Amino acid sequence: MTSTAELAQRYRAVFPSWLGPLHGENPISIDHGDGGYVWDLEGNRYLDFFGGVLTTMIGHNQPDVTAAVQAQAAKVMHSSTLYLNEEMVALAEEIAAVSGIPDARVFFTASGSEANDTALLLATSYRRSNQVLAMRNSYHGRSFTTQAITSHSSWRSSSISGLDVTFVQGGYRLRSPFRDLDDDAYTQACCGDLEQILDMTSAGGAGSGVACLIAEPIQGVGGFATPPDGFFGQMHKILEGRDILFISDEVQTGWGRTGEHFWGYQAHGVTPDMLTFAKGVGNGVGLAGVVARAEVMDTIKVTSFSTFGGNPLAAAAGRATLKHVLDHDLQGNALRMGERFRRRLDPLIADVAWIAEVRGRGLMIAIETVQDDSLHPDPAKAVAVADGCKERGLLVGKGGLYGNVVRIAPMLNVSESEIDEAVDIIAATVAAIG
Repeated sequence: MTSTAELAQRYRAVFPSWLGPLHGENPISIDHGDGGYVWDLEGNRYLDFFGGVLTTMIGHNQPDVTAAVQAQAAKVMHSSTLYLNEEMVALAEEIAAVSGIPDARVFFTASGSEANDTALLLATSYRRSNQVLAMRNSYHGRSFTTQAITSHSSWRSSSISGLDVTFVQGGYRLRSPFRDLDDDAYTQACCGDLEQILDMTSAGGAGSGVACLIAEPIQGVGGFATPPDGFFGQMHKILEGRDILFISDEVQTGWGRTGEHFWGYQAHGVTPDMLTFAKGVGNGVGLAGVVARAEVMDTIKVTSFSTFGGNPLAAAAGRATLKHVLDHDLQGNALRMGERFRRRLDPLIADVAWIAEVRGRGLMIAIETVQDDSLHPDPAKAVAVADGCKERGLLVGKGGLYGNVVRIAPMLNVSESEIDEAVDIIAATVAAIG
């Protein structure tokens, strides 16, 4: 039988140098999973609180999803959007219905990067402009276009782009020049920054030529940076007056993960012109897409399609996942379990000098590590937390501009006992680091 060490050797020999597994020289293999747990090739069990980067959303080998995929695989696995397929059409109807966008149209893609790429194509075509606004500390994907709107130097592989991008102040409050302001004042300061940028940098004056603002309601790779409620609603008032579209990147916040809302944008009293989704919607099967109001979606006048987007197999997984989330009120569970996690963890690590902040919402929780009693990032501590948790049987992720943020994202149907197990492991890990 192949060992984890042997597999790691083969991994490094065949993949590019810039593709590296978590945990550096001691990665884990994932052989199989069940519910909230996975097992490696040696049979070691881990509680999975990262879900393949928030993608296995309702548990490994989830019976409803597994049955739907198996049934569809026995019929037909692929047809593309050029052919009619009931699973694809039905999923589009269901996503349009829960999107909150009026007169919604849906276009399926195979990944979040491609979904955001498509949203930018729509916005720039609709507004006939290549000028785009994005948020500082943002991450929107790995494709050539989405790299241009990624304000995250450790994840940005190229500055070459046909887009004219300007980055505005956003939700990463800890390192913002406005961090000492209260919620309302912070929001107004960021809105003031937005207005000044529009007045100073947009061709045609006063933002008249800007196509869109794209934003994550809670920044994912950016370390679950969370703005005050209503933040994007106030920004939207400025955008709306200048006919600038608002795109909500819901790749990580969608499907109830924040607990309080089904979509992240709903915390802000605004309805976006477009939203993008990916990751958890297929519970591990590649499925993503864009929802836009018809006027914006129909701006494309040539024939276009997606080869893999919305294929019957992915659509069947998506329908089963969405139904399970809604039927079992997993949004409500995300709220309750997120509160339980914070209620138990916060007192245990409140006095740790190298933890600057615990933040997030629902089942998006982050711990930012710094050098003692400062804001100077300490990525080594984040690595120590992630590795220490792994050694104790818990998988968490990393992120943040400086690689100094531990990202924690349990399954939406996580149980109380799993929450308690994870908190105990994190607390023991933090105590061992000292």
